[in-house]
Amino acid sequence: MSSQKGNVARSRPQRHQNTFSFKNDKFDKSVQTKKINAKFHDGVCQHCKEVLEWRVKYSKYKPLSKPKKCVKCLQKTVKDSYHIMCRPCACELEVCAKCGKKEDIVIPFIKEPEKTDNIENNRGSNCRSSSCIRNEDESDGGLDFDIDLDGTEEDNQVN
Repeated sequence: MSSQKGNVARSRPQRHQNTFSFKNDKFDKSVQTKKINAKFHDGVCQHCKEVLEWRVKYSKYKPLSKPKKCVKCLQKTVKDSYHIMCRPCACELEVCAKCGKKEDIVIPFIKEPEKTDNIENNRGSNCRSSSCIRNEDESDGGLDFDIDLDGTEEDNQVN
């Protein structure tokens, strides 16, 4: 028996051996599976990255249905599964967002300039008429940032 005390040597090979590897999308071709397979794991240490990749590979990864509470800022801002910290807190503290340890982050979080692009695109899509665009241009042109400092500079030079 393998559970016998002191019996550590095996006399036979493994009984069942897989002839092909497991494919998590062989029978499940859903949109959710495609999203999970395309998920980019950033802001985590090497160990946590391997754990998340294993979960994806063997169909054990379950995405969050609603945001979870961050352990640092206590806001419901954690949008990635199995993470304990939100992106801003993990970036600020430079720790792994999954385990919270100060390890080397394999792939750091990408700063999201896309949000500003999306806001500009949304503003353009909401204001389709040319009058709305003219109003935005006029409001930008109406602000005068050129302040006449000639008079104040002369006062400073005299003193």
